[in-house]
Amino acid sequence: MKKILTIEELMKSAKIFCETASEENHIELIGVTDGKAVGTYVEHKFQKFLQKRYTVEIGNSAKGIDLPGATVQTDIKVTSIAQPQSSCPFQNARQKIFGLGYNLLVFVYDKQDEEDACTLLFKYCTFIEKERTADFTTTKRLCEMVSDGANREDIIGFLADKELPGDEIVYQKLADEILAAPPKQGYLTISNAMQWRLQYKRAITLDNSVQGVFNHAW
Repeated sequence: MKKILTIEELMKSAKIFCETASEENHIELIGVTDGKAVGTYVEHKFQKFLQKRYTVEIGNSAKGIDLPGATVQTDIKVTSIAQPQSSCPFQNARQKIFGLGYNLLVFVYDKQDEEDACTLLFKYCTFIEKERTADFTTTKRLCEMVSDGANREDIIGFLADKELPGDEIVYQKLADEILAAPPKQGYLTISNAMQWRLQYKRAITLDNSVQGVFNHAW
């Protein structure tokens, strides 16, 4: 009987997957320059890798993330080392401050094509706990403001200056929540949009120096 997939087993499996996949010839990707196509290929390959070894729930568009199971709750992100970033569905402005609401597993690759071969050299594999998936600069400044004695109006003014998606009512609710329980420091860079743009450069290079962000590099 297969084991149920856990976060610990997911991180172990991701490392093994990166090492084995880096040695393969991915002929299906020869000449492919579309990052989304490469990402989909890697995601599906990793999901099959997990399914052979564990009892695991695979997500779909309705469930929102790739691994929605209660013991995992993780979305898989695959990105090129040339520009380690990807898009993410927008739910609400709160995500930029308190995190996306689920964990991230980020694969960063360097794609190398030859006439009859394609190599995906995985450079980084990073697991980011959901509490650490907020925006770095926003959470850093908000924590500083709360520590310095900022009031509700100060927080609202900051959110407005940063043009966080939302109106005055959204800002008021967020300010109350921030003052009641300041957010944890996030380690993503999240660009404002109706579809978040996530940048991973800071998170993937932390080298296990932050609790809640687990790094492996080759």
